[in-house]
Amino acid sequence: MPLNLQDIPRVKTITKEDFTKHYFKPQKPVVIERFIEDWPAYSKWNLDYIKAIAGKKIVPLYDDRPVDYKDGFNEPHFKMKMAEYIDLLKSEPTKYRIFLWNILKEVPQLQNDFSFPDFGLKLMKGLPMLFFGGRDSHTFMHYDIDLANIFHFHFEGTKQCILFDQNQNDYLYKIPHSLITREDIDFNNPDFEKWPLLKNARGYKTELKHGEVLYMPEGYWHYMRYITPGFSMSLRAIARNPKRFAMAIYNIVIMRNYDNAMRRLKGQKWIDWKNEQAIIRAHKTFK
Repeated sequence: MPLNLQDIPRVKTITKEDFTKHYFKPQKPVVIERFIEDWPAYSKWNLDYIKAIAGKKIVPLYDDRPVDYKDGFNEPHFKMKMAEYIDLLKSEPTKYRIFLWNILKEVPQLQNDFSFPDFGLKLMKGLPMLFFGGRDSHTFMHYDIDLANIFHFHFEGTKQCILFDQNQNDYLYKIPHSLITREDIDFNNPDFEKWPLLKNARGYKTELKHGEVLYMPEGYWHYMRYITPGFSMSLRAIARNPKRFAMAIYNIVIMRNYDNAMRRLKGQKWIDWKNEQAIIRAHKTFK
């Protein structure tokens, strides 16, 4: 039995007015298929190009190991040269991913290959982030700390995306004081006997191909799996909804610091307690 997911709506292209009316205001996701064909990046950006232009850069890598109390916030598990990493991606499946790689800081000339589109939202000009993954690598189900509006531009290969809005929290086994669900849930092939509340979750799905743009509304949960090796770029705009904006400030100023303090104080017991609470609170809420 699969998750209860509807296909994310798709449009070939879209005006700012239609995007605002049909997707931003109602906070619904959409895939725009042919929005960036005039960008140099559309024809230039692939793994070979990134290897040629950034091959000597040392990049931070992450895999799918569970969170450990000793791990710092977004601390990488491994590092290697970008050229070596891309060779690895192309030669064999690997769990190693790159995320939140700031191209303005790392390879400023890549800025010349794209522009900041006008969707009627003020995009953060300093934060174009790249994400890379090998075949079958995936992120944990999570939402972003700032609950931003995210425009996710995919390059090379195919990527599976599963989204849920914040109204589904009660069914997703959310970890308290965190931005993730239980890490042992396989959202690609969920075990409903172990995680029965997932049957009640209502979400969205799509597969992104080269040049397509996915809009993820404020605070949407997302799980990304690379069906083939590839990479994406995210542009973001701050949350406009006052409640979600306040939640973003709380996450950044209070929640993150509290969680880090408890890791230092209680170690792995804190992580274990949070994992237990995810189950206890989910079933308590449901009852």
